[in-house]
Amino acid sequence: MANQISLTSGMRNNLLSLQGTSKLIEQTQTRLSTGKKVNSPLDNPTNYFASQSHLQRADDLSARKDGMSEAIQMAKSADAGIKAITSLIESAKGVAQAALASGSTTDRAAYAATFDTLRTQITELASDSGYRGTNFLTSGSQTVEFSQETGVSTLDIDGFDATATGLSISAAGTDWDGTSATATDKIKASATQLEGAMETLRSESSKLSSNMSVVTTRQDFTSSMINELKTGADSLTLADMNEEGANMLMLQTQQNLGVTSLSMASQSAQAVMRLF
Repeated sequence: MANQISLTSGMRNNLLSLQGTSKLIEQTQTRLSTGKKVNSPLDNPTNYFASQSHLQRADDLSARKDGMSEAIQMAKSADAGIKAITSLIESAKGVAQAALASGSTTDRAAYAATFDTLRTQITELASDSGYRGTNFLTSGSQTVEFSQETGVSTLDIDGFDATATGLSISAAGTDWDGTSATATDKIKASATQLEGAMETLRSESSKLSSNMSVVTTRQDFTSSMINELKTGADSLTLADMNEEGANMLMLQTQQNLGVTSLSMASQSAQAVMRLF
């Protein structure tokens, strides 16, 4: 261009050096402000995309971990229900034993009414033991996902029917009335049903506890994996703040020296003015 300003060779070299130093200062400032040495694919494509892959996997596992936490709460709600139902069954067993020991028709009728009240409470308690729409005590089920990488890393938790009907506990009604052998046999049959219900609760509680143990173990493992993935991602992208701070001090020194050098290079051009 006709109006282009011409610089001396010394000034142009110093100017290029200053421009390079300014670019490095800008890069170092970015690293200091973000704490990362790799902020975009332009900085280091290999490390950047590897880090993003680690972080995405960590996010996926975090979502799975939330699902595990919810499954554990569902199981805990069911466990609390089982304990409460067990207590009601123990009370019902006591009522049946008292009825057997009584020779009064009136007393047996009263015991039968109490037994049926407890039976109703067992059903209602089982129905109230759900968590977020899933109730393992009314035959609810839940599939817990541990990983999306293979698509098969899951655990199916199946509930059971812990209502009075599901536990095969029949109502006493008027069957307990009277002191005949038939009424006594009916009371004994109810006591036997209660024993069977207790065995069912123990068996199902054991299965539920086993599933909880698996989910808890996988939850702990997932937490460790998430931590390792994030640590790995950080090791690929994080900057050494001490090193970057030292770099900034050195670059600022170089910049000051460059400005001084550029000023000295311009003095040869300024010397021409002394001829006039």
